[in-house]
Order: sequence, then C-alpha cells, then structure tokens
Amino acid sequence: MPSESTPAPDEDAVAVEESDETDAETDGGRETELQAHTIRLELVDEPGQLLAALEPIADNGANLLSIFHERGNLTPRGRIPVEVDIECPPARFEPLLEDLRERGVNVIQADAEEYGDEVTLVLVGHLVDTDLSGTLKSIQDRSGASVADIDLSAPAGAGSEAHSSARLRLRARADDIPDVIATVREVASEKDIRVIAPLEGRR
Repeated sequence: MPSESTPAPDEDAVAVEESDETDAETDGGRETELQAHTIRLELVDEPGQLLAALEPIADNGANLLSIFHERGNLTPRGRIPVEVDIECPPARFEPLLEDLRERGVNVIQADAEEYGDEVTLVLVGHLVDTDLSGTLKSIQDRSGASVADIDLSAPAGAGSEAHSSARLRLRARADDIPDVIATVREVASEKDIRVIAPLEGRR
C-alpha cells in the first residue's frame, strides 16, 4: 500500500488548541512561542496503534500538524514507520516524548537536537558483499541513531575473500549510546561482521 500523508484531524486540533489557550496563558500573555518538531515513531501493524500514539500529543498540549504514515515500508522488525509533525511550547516537548515512551510507543527519532552525542565504531568483515547500505539502514531503524559519517576501506573490492573495514560515526542521545552500541553488535552479528567499539569514548 502506498505511503499516506494525512492532515491532522480537525477535532484533535481543536481539542489541543483549547488546551493551549487554557494552560499556556499567564498574566503576561502566552508563556512562550510554539516551536515545530518532527517525531518519527515505529508502530506495530495492529488496529488502534496510530490513535494510541497520537493521544499523548493531545494530552500534552501540542498541536498535531501532519502525519506521514508509511504502511508500505516496514522497518526490519516488521513495524510501520510514522512521521508526525507537531508544534508545542519548548518546555512541553521532552515530557511529551517521555509520555510516548511510557505508553509503549517506540520513538526512533525526535528532531536533530535529540541526537547530539556521538560514538565512533569500526566494522570489519565482508561489508560490501553483505550490503553495507542495508546494514546502515538496519542500524538506524533499530537503534534510532543517525549516521553522521562513514569512512570505508575496501581495497580488495566486492567478491574478495579479504575483509574490508568502515569507521562509523553515529549520533544519538547520550543516555542511548550503550543501547546503540548493543544494537550495532546485534545487526553486525547477523552478517558475521566484527565490531570494535567504542573508539575514544563519546564525543
């Protein structure tokens, strides 16, 4: 089924706007300007999952702007990626993300600033023959980290018995770095790739 881009339901927008009027007003006017954010979620392909993921957005006083629902493009774990655009006061964004996670919604990306820490690893093995781009996509989809830089050294070329190596720099939240490394090891083990990590700790 093709990807779908749908506007936010009117009733949700109205409900959220009313909440903003009630909660965001102070004696000096509105507490702050609204800021736009993009959140990428990973949902189980079951009825009601999308609605359950959207409820915390309204409950935390955010305005739902749009939803990009990629039903035809499942993640390696067989889940549906959903990209949600919202706007809310800055102080409400982190509590909203925490609420999503507490309700069991898998948040795999939330704005660039959520991925400000870095870790550097080295992958060694038949990287080209085992589809390096697919390996990187699996790492990103399953860990929520983003690839900041990659330096591939494969002098023997594809089809050679010799191993190639890649210096991989990943960006993620500081608290998520241990889980990111564990996910990289998990993905690598599926392709018989060795992981050397971390190099010089986090930056």
